[in-house]
Amino acid sequence: MRVLITGGSGYIGSHVARLLRDRGDDVVVVDDFVTGIRERVAEFPQLELSLAAPGAAEAVADFAREHGAEAMIHFAGRKQVPESVAQPLMYWNDNVAGLAAVLQACESAGVERFLFSSSAAVYGDASGHVTEDAPCHPVNPYGASKLAGEWLTADVARATGLRATSLRYFNVAGAGWPELADTAVLNLVPMLMERLAAGAAPRIFGDDYDTVDGTCVRDFIHVLDLAEAHLAALDALADAPAHQHPVFNVGTGTGSSVRQVVEGLRARWPHAAPNASTPSSPAVGDAAGAPPVPAAVVEPRRPGDPAEVVADPTRIAEALGWRARLTLDDILDSVVGARDDTRERHGA
Repeated sequence: MRVLITGGSGYIGSHVARLLRDRGDDVVVVDDFVTGIRERVAEFPQLELSLAAPGAAEAVADFAREHGAEAMIHFAGRKQVPESVAQPLMYWNDNVAGLAAVLQACESAGVERFLFSSSAAVYGDASGHVTEDAPCHPVNPYGASKLAGEWLTADVARATGLRATSLRYFNVAGAGWPELADTAVLNLVPMLMERLAAGAAPRIFGDDYDTVDGTCVRDFIHVLDLAEAHLAALDALADAPAHQHPVFNVGTGTGSSVRQVVEGLRARWPHAAPNASTPSSPAVGDAAGAPPVPAAVVEPRRPGDPAEVVADPTRIAEALGWRARLTLDDILDSVVGARDDTRERHGA
């Protein structure tokens, strides 16, 4: 299959590109390389382009025709919640107008299969085990732009016969290959790693929730499992009926607490500056006698954080036969291993 990926130099897009390549598919990439890393996709033909720029739809369509693209996967867009609150126009322009350009390119170039990268942020303040039928009430412009993207994709599918699917990601983490690891400090695991690398104490916001250990519980999915879900969804589109637009949660169905993540990282951390322990989380060191890893500190709850949010992945399992295989331990092993590999390659 010949697949055009927008945002292919990003964290998730580059993993999907790598898996497609490894199974023998041809991949081309459209990216503005503002937040992505060009080296992740150096082996693939590229079009450097902002999808919000005038003429973007025509440029993508020409690129798709040039390479005979049979499917498109749309990852490109912005995903920082605080930034979306401060700059909503930029988010609607990049995430919605950019998507419109890609969908227009699909129609112009005769591309009949399309995957849209959505988010569990469409649910807003959902709690517990969340199905795709849960009400969607996004609480920030980022989530709203993703929900609008789903609506737009569904409208185009109904009108044109495009075979399209949207995937709602939960908490993505881990690294399939060290060079593709997440470098953006936007999510819990990279944030914790940044603090540990600086010798600072990991922070836990609230430990008095009604959960297994009092800290928030989330559904962490390994990026490799998420990438495999894209391949399953893409393959299913070959025989999918036209004019329809299924939506799937992509998660494990299992929750892990923030404290489990913190302590899992601390137990794996080989190099950290010494720091005082706290009663709730004693300092630990490694077997080689490295200085103690900074202990976690508990701070007040953040407004709006639900106690527990976990995907119900039943629908995608039944429709596509996809299930997550990797665990939180696999995620933490992979991110610490990727950091160590990067340090070795750069002589750190």
